[in-house]
Amino acid sequence: MSVSEEFGARVDSAWRGALSFTDLLDFARQLEVAGLAPLAVVLYQTWIGRNQTAFNHAALFNLGTVLTNLGDLGGAEAAYHKAIDIAPAFIHPHLNLGLLHERQGRVAEALAEWQWIVDNSSREEPNRGVLVSAFNHLGRVQESTKQLDLALSNLTQSLRLDPQQPDVLHHWVFLRQKQCAWPIYEPLPGVSEASMRSATSALAMLNISDDPQEQLDAALRFVTKRLQADLPRLSNASNYGHQRIRIGYCSSDFSLHPVSMLTVQLFELHNRAEFEVFGYCWSPEDGSGLRQRVLSAMDQFHRINGLSDEAAAQLIRSHEIDILVDLQGQTSGARADMLGYRPAPIQLTYLGMPATTGLPSIDYVIADEYLIPGAYAPFYTEKPLYMPDVYQVSDRQRVATEAPSRQDCGLPEEGFVFCSFNNSYKYTPEVFAVWMQILQRVPGSVLWLLADNSWSEMHLRAHAASHGVAAERLVFAPRVAPENYLARYHRADLFLDTFPFNAGTTANDCLWMGCPLLTLTGRSFASRMAGALLTAAGLPELICHDLASYADKAVALANDPENCQQLQRQLAQVRQNGVLFDTPRFVRELEIRLKALVQDLPPPLPVN
Repeated sequence: MSVSEEFGARVDSAWRGALSFTDLLDFARQLEVAGLAPLAVVLYQTWIGRNQTAFNHAALFNLGTVLTNLGDLGGAEAAYHKAIDIAPAFIHPHLNLGLLHERQGRVAEALAEWQWIVDNSSREEPNRGVLVSAFNHLGRVQESTKQLDLALSNLTQSLRLDPQQPDVLHHWVFLRQKQCAWPIYEPLPGVSEASMRSATSALAMLNISDDPQEQLDAALRFVTKRLQADLPRLSNASNYGHQRIRIGYCSSDFSLHPVSMLTVQLFELHNRAEFEVFGYCWSPEDGSGLRQRVLSAMDQFHRINGLSDEAAAQLIRSHEIDILVDLQGQTSGARADMLGYRPAPIQLTYLGMPATTGLPSIDYVIADEYLIPGAYAPFYTEKPLYMPDVYQVSDRQRVATEAPSRQDCGLPEEGFVFCSFNNSYKYTPEVFAVWMQILQRVPGSVLWLLADNSWSEMHLRAHAASHGVAAERLVFAPRVAPENYLARYHRADLFLDTFPFNAGTTANDCLWMGCPLLTLTGRSFASRMAGALLTAAGLPELICHDLASYADKAVALANDPENCQQLQRQLAQVRQNGVLFDTPRFVRELEIRLKALVQDLPPPLPVN
């Protein structure tokens, strides 16, 4: 019997009330697997219309899932609501309704559906799995909408119900980092600290340890668990023979984002006589002037957010890109499987992930010899592509507004101003404790921090109090437009860097504005970023190697205003004449290295 004949027979049986619920499920599933989901819809609708059984609510639920997969969201929503009308205690439709509402942009309604499950479900089987999913969806969406306290609470509840959830654990760890909820590895029933560490993402690990082996291990765990293996290679490892080298940059951060803040002038200054510049983008359309600069700097710009990883890779391959530059690594929005198709013969990573990516599809990482000394190169899956001065490019066109008054900044009229405008997840209890010691040793001083979120601010004030430091000695600066943020550095005396995750773009901004920066350097990429910039600036005396010397140097500088002013004068000279901010030189040196990589490729393959 053909599928069409069997389908006719099953519909007829459903119409007569002679098709059992079990047979309904079995044949509907066969139709879906065969790519005939619309026929499964007809079968479900016929059966539901002609049968009144104890299973109608389940049939309606299944109908809703098929309609959702077909894109009929209105029909799916109606089916789920009918299932709930028949069986008010049936929790599964609420879970799917939440996902459906989220897909439609109705976030508040989505959260309400999942909250209903939390409020109306027991912690026991058989609904425990659905309850865990509801907690996870609540936490996931609340994290994305900056409701960090609720997100952490819901993921904690999920882990108490099911401790064996590595993906949930890695979000839980990062949420605690963002809120400065120390210790980060807070005990949880059934979860060992070793499990927490193993679940920590490569990005979150940057702030846990400066051990390059641990960071490599975290990156490789992601590769093992998440990447598709043995994807077909689209490009040959050969030279296309183009008159101009085609270089492609791919990112989800072509917007008002630190990566674009650093790279935009690189795109603009590429020598068009020798290079053709392509952009591949899945970034938000934020309407910023920076995004417009990035778009204008590209010879070709392609939005690929609507393409699958394979289709995006095929597009890149069709453009015969010689060198593809990944600006993501393992950060949010990364498309590692797209890179896994090897759409370009040379693929390298830059800036997005201050650590090894662990991706077998990435050949090189742009670095300098301070950032990745030869002794640490074995901890990277990529080969360092060494720049002669500094790994980090700069935008010489950024401007600052007029310096605000101390009063406008919430700063006292007098007293030394330490600042650290890094994201709050970079703060650690060990370094924060040293900051509090510094404040105690420099009477009248204050620490000016980024007001990243209200929960981190609350926790940091509490931590300060535990060290005997008054709350008013912590001053929090709200986020503002880039030009206003840059102007703040005119009111700061010394930037105190974080460790083991140093400032990156923020360090560049700080030094550009002539504010001295004191860093603690380590062994990992992330813990050597600021040191690389200070080395290029000719200020190695601002690089410390242990917390004690870091604290002593900060106090010494606070008590020596003339020394601080001399450092400011040096930085003014670096801005004008130094290699740190010589973007044209950086671009020329990078192009020399990129041309050498292409020239080392085998000649073009003969055309059959």
